[in-house]
Amino acid sequence: MFFFFFSRPSRYILLKMETSSVAYITLMALNESKTNKYVIFAFSLQGYVFTLFLNLTIIITILLEKDLHQPMYIFLCNLCINGLFGTVGFYPKFLSDLLSDTYLISYSGCLLQTFVIFSYALCEFTNLTVMAIDRYVAICRPLHYSTVMTPVTICKLLIVIWMVPFFSILCSIILNITLPYCGLYVSTLYCKITISTCKHDSVRFAFNGTFGSIYLLMAIFVIYSYGKIISACRKSKENQSKFMQTCLPHLISCINYVFITFLDGFSGKNIPQWFSSFISVAFLISPPIINPLIYGINLKSIRRKICKCSKRG
Repeated sequence: MFFFFFSRPSRYILLKMETSSVAYITLMALNESKTNKYVIFAFSLQGYVFTLFLNLTIIITILLEKDLHQPMYIFLCNLCINGLFGTVGFYPKFLSDLLSDTYLISYSGCLLQTFVIFSYALCEFTNLTVMAIDRYVAICRPLHYSTVMTPVTICKLLIVIWMVPFFSILCSIILNITLPYCGLYVSTLYCKITISTCKHDSVRFAFNGTFGSIYLLMAIFVIYSYGKIISACRKSKENQSKFMQTCLPHLISCINYVFITFLDGFSGKNIPQWFSSFISVAFLISPPIINPLIYGINLKSIRRKICKCSKRG
């Protein structure tokens, strides 16, 4: 949709300490001319509005149409809500900084942004895992689908989607704020309190390892479920049709999210700064646009309902 054009070092976070604790945080300005900042602002605002429009369209359509009150669409609606959750944590502050001459954010504000952005990232993956469970049961265990994916089960899965990431990020932040800060510059476009400490703690290491293992198991299950789904689709043309209609969008969403997450790990000194800055926020920009687009285009039921709602308006 758009690109960030950073020819010089991007925004940095300077942690200022008073009496061994962080009192406030100064977000250093983009080293760009005002004209370039306005260009970045225009593209960013355009992307933000487009993201809001796409996700709200899917959410409102699913909420208004009773025919879409099914597990797959409920989880899709939740995926779009999480997309809005993540973009709200990034875009407003970033856009305001582009137009401002001061780049201050309170310590509590930075903690809040850290919580929102990282919770969004984990919720995205947890939601995609739950959607894989739904598709696995629908295709590999079709006779048991109605008894397995009951309203109670759906509610429990929705709670898991949100509570597991919230709990893990909240505990991670609490563990990190008890440690001393180095006061170093961190090259990011958003607050990342969780990586700003200079002391390695065994409790934090064990905690991160535990939750890292949980999400690794989720990834293994997604791979396993698609192995079973593809095997089942080879034996049935009906399942092949289901795969193309419902599993393909989910598979694209998973691949897209995993790709940009791994891509972020390669950001460093050996690539242009503007590109490093862009891929560091790609997980906040790409999925909230890609997800509603591919589901809206590929799912006939969604397309029909959107057209129906637009005609009503």
